[in-house]
Amino acid sequence: MKTSIATVSISGELPEKLEAIAKAGFDGVEIFENDFLAFDGSPADVGKMVRDHGLEITLFQPFRDFEGMPPSHRSRTFDRAERKFDVMQELGTDLVLVCSNVSPVSLGGIDRAAADFHELGERAARRGLKVGYEALAWGRHINDHRDAWEIVRRADHPNIGLILDSFHTLSRKIDINSIRSIPKDKIFIVQLADAPLIDMDLLYWSRHFRNMPGEGDLPVTAFTTAIAETGYDGYFSLEIFNDQFRGGSSRAIADDGYRSLIYLGDQVRRSPNASGLTVLDMPDRATVKGVGFVEFSSDEKDAADLAAILRTLGFRKTAKHKSKKVSLYSQGDIRLLVNTDEKGFANASFAVHGTSAYAMALVVDDAGQAFERAVALGAEPFRQQVAAGEVEIPAIRGVGGGLVYLIDDNSNLGRFSEIDFLPASEEGEPEMAPAHLEHVDHIAQTVAYEEMLTWLLFYTSIFETQKTPMVDIIDPAGVVRSQVVENASGTLRITLNGAENRRTLAGHFIAEKFGSGVQHLAFHTDDIFATAAALRKNGFKPLAISPNYYGDVEARFGLDAELSERLKEENILYDRDEHGEYFQLYSMTYSEGFFFEIVERRGYRGYGAPNAIFRIAALKRALRPEGMPRV
Repeated sequence: MKTSIATVSISGELPEKLEAIAKAGFDGVEIFENDFLAFDGSPADVGKMVRDHGLEITLFQPFRDFEGMPPSHRSRTFDRAERKFDVMQELGTDLVLVCSNVSPVSLGGIDRAAADFHELGERAARRGLKVGYEALAWGRHINDHRDAWEIVRRADHPNIGLILDSFHTLSRKIDINSIRSIPKDKIFIVQLADAPLIDMDLLYWSRHFRNMPGEGDLPVTAFTTAIAETGYDGYFSLEIFNDQFRGGSSRAIADDGYRSLIYLGDQVRRSPNASGLTVLDMPDRATVKGVGFVEFSSDEKDAADLAAILRTLGFRKTAKHKSKKVSLYSQGDIRLLVNTDEKGFANASFAVHGTSAYAMALVVDDAGQAFERAVALGAEPFRQQVAAGEVEIPAIRGVGGGLVYLIDDNSNLGRFSEIDFLPASEEGEPEMAPAHLEHVDHIAQTVAYEEMLTWLLFYTSIFETQKTPMVDIIDPAGVVRSQVVENASGTLRITLNGAENRRTLAGHFIAEKFGSGVQHLAFHTDDIFATAAALRKNGFKPLAISPNYYGDVEARFGLDAELSERLKEENILYDRDEHGEYFQLYSMTYSEGFFFEIVERRGYRGYGAPNAIFRIAALKRALRPEGMPRV
């Protein structure tokens, strides 16, 4: 699979864009005309710069308003084309994109357009160049790739071909089966873009909301599969117009783009008829069986405070590491590690972020294969020296620079706690009541809003998961965008909450922690009221919910007064969907916005989004006032 990206897709000046594109691993680059025009150098300079980066110029674009012009404009149109050809030859590329005409003076007619392209093909052939025709979704006369193909077919010239763009086809819901009948040698290049489903003007949607394949809601995989089944073996190129990307890191956006193409190619190659596509061989997406552990980095003082909270939640210290200052706390199938070692990555993380849940381990079907796939998709591997006889767990860098460990049941990875740890207990501590917490229900990661697409693609490309639709979480100080990555079995649920300003609870967390990370852990219980009773006995301090909430929830759901009163007494939030009921109980905040959640699901499939505004208001009341020192 030959990969390319248009310079318009990422931010920065042209030299910066080319460097990012090359470092990300792309084979080629489309030169967008405005990027060339804004560069203070000759076409030959640009061509040399591209080739010095080991890239090929796959396309020069766009040439607008060409076909079907009236006689008074036609001569000038061909003169403009000749000038484009001059630039192309100096750049060192042989393909130009001509998009369908949007000029109000243009004339319709398939045969008229075909005649224009035949003549343009003759002129291009004299220079050894090619012309690709693309149907814009908002083209004045041609807005469907089927009509564009008919024009190319009737033009009947070897130097005239078709350019297919996923956005233009899929945004208009055009049948992709029509692609399978197009001869592969007449497809000159394929441009790819995804987008969220938004009901708006096609041009505005295209110019502002495109994103990488796999980041949106369009069936880009099916589109690409149809192309691959023609036997097409040319470039697949990203053409992304996105306001957020234009203001982001050129390197990060380029990396995301390359990952999206490799992931897309891997999906398509698994189609039995995708004969023309050769992609990097990698294992399939990893099946996640559960969360193996979550690890906190801390110092001795903060760790003592954290341990006290964990005890009120019913956790017991059950083991300590043989060679490091790491304690293991257990309850049900939940394993929490508290690392106070004074060297290594955990200590470095603490120095930057303070006490935080900086690492998690996912139990997968095969840790080695999951690691291999992650690295193939551009994830940064992590390795740290371990003592002799201890288990080295494969890991990759995740959200906020934290770690995602990969363990399985096929090797010593599944026995790391037996091999690396010794049994331990907390002598002199009072006995705590079991809280009936069974497993990690979900992990909530707070990220800057502009990072959300990156991490959605990270999880969905490596692990067998899907993303849910985005929802708005209302904070008294703004809106937080929330989206969930989950698998069908519910053994992995990660909520990603995108903060747009620091006045929200999520934004405060990022500001105080100096970066994105895990803001809360949710544990599952089968009996929320039994858990609440045990927690009360242990001295647990629940988050106090406004009593006004309970009168509303009783009326809204038609709850029995007795149930409503029990919820109020225990500060439990309630929600219901078409599948069942949901109960939520929260801790107070710890370490600048981190908190714990306890949930009971009775068939319910959501995450209590309607309750978020009440939970956030309560949590913000408990935060350290702005400007006050930590104690």
